[in-house]
Amino acid sequence: MEERIRTMICRFVEESPAGRFPENGDPYFDEPLVGYASADDPLFGDYKQIIGEFHRTPHEVMEIGFGTGVRAATVISWILPITQPTRESNRRETLYPSAAWARTRNFGEQFNAALRRHVTEWLAEQGHHAVAPQLETTWREYADTPIGRASTWSERHAAYAAGLGTFSLNDALITPRGIAHRCGSVITDLLLEPSPRPYPDHYHNCLYYREKSCGACIGRCPVGAISPQGHNKDICSHYVYGTAVTAVAERFGVTHTGCGLCQTKVPCEGSIPVGSAKAGRARP
Repeated sequence: MEERIRTMICRFVEESPAGRFPENGDPYFDEPLVGYASADDPLFGDYKQIIGEFHRTPHEVMEIGFGTGVRAATVISWILPITQPTRESNRRETLYPSAAWARTRNFGEQFNAALRRHVTEWLAEQGHHAVAPQLETTWREYADTPIGRASTWSERHAAYAAGLGTFSLNDALITPRGIAHRCGSVITDLLLEPSPRPYPDHYHNCLYYREKSCGACIGRCPVGAISPQGHNKDICSHYVYGTAVTAVAERFGVTHTGCGLCQTKVPCEGSIPVGSAKAGRARP
């Protein structure tokens, strides 16, 4: 069943017209990565301390969707890698995102929502309960929390639990297909085999944390939101949701522009950076 679900997700991404630029038919995303986490994984409880009490566990999301009679079993998580032409266009930018990047952030995320609906509907057809946390009616995003902008469900933290990548200096997720991506998830009562987490800690794929090198994302940020101390969410959010939108959204025909400068023209853009030979051997 794990392979059937992966194939179903990949086929939808490959075949759906909504996943392509309308003017030329080029895709927003390359072939997805798919992973699975147990709904009982202690990490989801830990996230209430790491992110905040407002962050929900898979069981809480399932209960909101279906009541106490349905128990969550698995979190299905996926990574949608942004295509190389779009990444290349964003490498050339130094202040605002490229048109292709902004449109992928806007329309590609709309497609990601369609994928969430597709996965839940497919699982229902197989006789299983399923809910997409970000499509659930009480999902909320908060602009002001002790850790900055955060929501009741983090797709990146779900992907980490499902073995798809680790975090970085700029707070993004470095996966085997790199850091330039969108991610999504669905919770189901279908019991699936959890994916292994092939890393010793939650920062392992980032060269800055793994071997105290790199830091390329620091120089890519146009507003200084990234430093050796990490990612300032307040500065970043003000730029991404305010300044950038005001500057280029209307010109690009979108309502959400994103930025992504720190996710392009960096060693982790399209893969896990190897780093030194010693660091490479350290990966399990």
